[in-house]
Amino acid sequence: MRWRTKFLAGTLAPVITLVLTSTSAQAFGGGGTKDETSGSTDGKGSLSSSVSSIRITYVSGGDGGGEQGNLTAIDPDWEPPACWYEPAFTPEQLKKFVETDGGGDVGIHESWFGEELWTDHYRDGKPADNFDLHKPTNSVADGYKDYNLGKKGYFWRGVAPDDSDPESWDCGRIMFWVDANQVPDDPHAPTPEMLADYAYNKVKIPKTEVDLKPQTKSTVNLPTWVWLDKGTFKEVKVRAELPNTGLWAETTAKPVALHLEPGTDDAETFPASGDCEINADGSIGTPYTKGKADQTPPCGIRYLRASNGEPYQLKASVTWEISWEGSGGTAGDLPDGTFETTQDMQVQEIQSINR
Repeated sequence: MRWRTKFLAGTLAPVITLVLTSTSAQAFGGGGTKDETSGSTDGKGSLSSSVSSIRITYVSGGDGGGEQGNLTAIDPDWEPPACWYEPAFTPEQLKKFVETDGGGDVGIHESWFGEELWTDHYRDGKPADNFDLHKPTNSVADGYKDYNLGKKGYFWRGVAPDDSDPESWDCGRIMFWVDANQVPDDPHAPTPEMLADYAYNKVKIPKTEVDLKPQTKSTVNLPTWVWLDKGTFKEVKVRAELPNTGLWAETTAKPVALHLEPGTDDAETFPASGDCEINADGSIGTPYTKGKADQTPPCGIRYLRASNGEPYQLKASVTWEISWEGSGGTAGDLPDGTFETTQDMQVQEIQSINR
């Protein structure tokens, strides 16, 4: 038995076409692990459209231990790419896959179970439908003779890290041929900028608390100095490479400012906007030193009311400026990103000053 499945938008179950043959159904691994370095399959031998061949390298920062998180783009309309096409198989690799597996995703929302569905189209030249949900009717893909053995190039397939994203339906073509050293003429073909977007979504920022004086305990009407040492936050650079295309991009996140939110309306921030810019040496704010208790800090907070046993939640958001450069001399900017940490702040009424 061979199965062809099409996952339709807005449905909870696939529409399944059953074609009786002497071939047994094969295991299907769609929705497998999403390891960017594992190649076309899900690590268990089945072709999965959720698994990309894009290779991620942390050139500087972002790959260390400790608690980390992803940036949030300041532009609410920015999103990482929902789907794209990339090389999957040489003719020889496709032939071996079909003969030893024959089950998996031939497109992002279309899966073929059983060898004959693959041999009909990629060996015997029979046409097959693409799955163009956003078009009135499906387009037809011409078949191939003997997997294009003897030709130089790759069969490309669609990839969608999250196939529940409605925009993943934009990449509706089943696996198709592209000559060597070429990229497909398709709006969802990979570009250096697309790889830069992909790398942006992989940037990891360390969760680091700001330095305070006094530490985590403030006094009503006396300023709390806030600063970040120049070694606390460092530039993060992530490289995304798509094998067999010559395409790459490096996305760089550079810390540029710190924004403070005291966690209560009964407080003042310095400066009044709560935005502390980065200094020339890479630090933010100025460390407290003895004798400055009555001075106004360049970056800090003055609490006007005690916390009364329930600490205020001081939020510190670092803004990261994002830029990228890629293959072919390409370069550009991406929306700034932010990463927020929260610290408990106890505020007391005692009017003592530690000079």
